Amino acid sequence: MSRPFNFSAGPSALPMDVLLQVRDELLDFAGTGVSVMEISHRSQPFMDFAHRTDTAVRRVLAVPSDYHVLLLQGGSYLQFSQIPMNLFHQKKTADYIHTGLWSEQAANAARQYGEVRIIASSYETGFDRIPEINESNINLDAAYLHYTENETAQGLQFSKPPVSSIPLVCDACSSLMSKPLDISAHDLIYASAQKNMGIAGVTMVLLNPAILDKPLASTPQALDFSIQAKKQSLLNTPSTFSWYVLGLTLEWIERVGGIDVLYEINKKKAQHLYDVIDKSNGFYTNGVWSDDRSINNVPFHIAETNLEDLFVKEAQKNGFHGLKGHQSTGGLRASIYNAVTLDAVQALGAFMREFERTHG
Repeated sequence: MSRPFNFSAGPSALPMDVLLQVRDELLDFAGTGVSVMEISHRSQPFMDFAHRTDTAVRRVLAVPSDYHVLLLQGGSYLQFSQIPMNLFHQKKTADYIHTGLWSEQAANAARQYGEVRIIASSYETGFDRIPEINESNINLDAAYLHYTENETAQGLQFSKPPVSSIPLVCDACSSLMSKPLDISAHDLIYASAQKNMGIAGVTMVLLNPAILDKPLASTPQALDFSIQAKKQSLLNTPSTFSWYVLGLTLEWIERVGGIDVLYEINKKKAQHLYDVIDKSNGFYTNGVWSDDRSINNVPFHIAETNLEDLFVKEAQKNGFHGLKGHQSTGGLRASIYNAVTLDAVQALGAFMREFERTHG
């Protein structure tokens, strides 16, 4: 069966090797004779797999040995609240950098638990750049500084982490494992798996234990980072199938050469699409400053906006799925996470040029 090219923003494409391994092992996990979806999360075969996955995360991402690796539920949306619930223990204020939809959602959630200050924003320029961040604006009495490494809707991305003299928190939901990221420069990084490292149902939190104290009194046990760390993310039954796919995807990442290799491929994929857009004589547009463009999500518009629905329809007919833009921005978007191949991106580029030729 011929498979379409999948440019969905999440859940997103999985490596074919991982899909085939899931298929082949679906009825027999680790020689047990039962599916990973049926086996106890406290059984030795699953515990062994969980340990290997933890080790692989630490190896692939170069996680400092004293950091916690938590595999939680609830997605990044829950982290928007879980982080302030855990970190607003003594200082009930935090600084946020506002670069688009998801940093805004994170800041709004945190306001339910304390004061939030926006220390830099590109709202006034339509989120067309990463704003200039003046370290002197950071509140030294804040619990943490939060930034969103990659904005999936607006398509802008940090080239390096902001410099911070207070604990640094990073939403890396759409970019973790697609590019090098200095884990030790951060105190907390969180990311849902369904972009670059698996399927929905598991959220990775990399956490420096030095920033933990008693959480807010209203924090449920299941949302207490310290308790989850002590229980090795097994306080309650985890999404075993999501953990399993994460583990297989980590194995695939290592087989292809690791994050550095994927990063080079991801840059080539993104540049190919930006070249098509920039050389279209205004037929396609992307307003993000070139140095701040995302390598994970490429949003674009057609100058004649009435052609965008036709573009999606024609793309679907030609085997290109998931190209409709986010509902908050409209337009079009190609999400080109780790599992999207360079061949798929080149095929999309050829389709875009042909669409421009016939409708421009």
